[in-house]
Amino acid sequence: MFKTLAGVLQHIGHQVVDGVLRLGYATRFFLYALKMSGESFRRFPLVIREIYFTGVLSLIIILVSALFVGMVLGLQGYNTLQRYGSSEAVGVLVALALVRELGPVVTALLFAGRAGTAITAEIGLMKATEQLSAMEMMAVNPISRVVAPRFWAGVISMPFLAALFSMMGVFGGYLVAVQLIGVDNGAFWSQMQSSVDWSDDIMNGVIKSCVFGVACTIIALFEGYDAPPTAEGVSRATTRTVVISSLAVLGLDFVLTAFMLH
Repeated sequence: MFKTLAGVLQHIGHQVVDGVLRLGYATRFFLYALKMSGESFRRFPLVIREIYFTGVLSLIIILVSALFVGMVLGLQGYNTLQRYGSSEAVGVLVALALVRELGPVVTALLFAGRAGTAITAEIGLMKATEQLSAMEMMAVNPISRVVAPRFWAGVISMPFLAALFSMMGVFGGYLVAVQLIGVDNGAFWSQMQSSVDWSDDIMNGVIKSCVFGVACTIIALFEGYDAPPTAEGVSRATTRTVVISSLAVLGLDFVLTAFMLH
């Protein structure tokens, strides 16, 4: 029994130590990517190309998901508010839920599932085929050539994707509440306009989306760069990207919300 308990404790200790080591490596990797960002901005077409890859190609899943999320919010919000005689405020509920929470959070989760996994798999494959080593042999820094452009593309793309998610979600709520159920059109938009504040609501959502963009992108880049150069290693790194990014987004959302409410 004691041997079993000691083995369990030893396994937990190894996992904790490995986690702390990987966190340290990831932090050093993040700081080095920031340091080498100047070179990538001098070749800004690389960043533009990665913005297209990570942002523009993610638009379809972002917009379709936002439309259905907004429609569900409009339907559920109307049914809930109708009990209290406040069905005209369904626009406020939809807008605040999207701008404050669902817009940045769901966008980050979709971004991690679509663009984050693609980034990890691409860099992991480049490592497995020794393309990164070939860059180093040619005196090309792979951090400035491969990592930094993808990092800034993710950071730049995320706030725009979150804003488009919120806009399409509000449109979905409008379709259900006004066009389908029959809520007054003027009340829907006027109450939304008077209740959604620029600094307290919209800017908080922008800040969250920027933080999520940094977290999701650097996790995807680090997992790809640190992946073992095998097919199994790349597949495991891709899975870790989704899991760690999702947990990081939800944890950061709680921390940021707690700070913003005080």
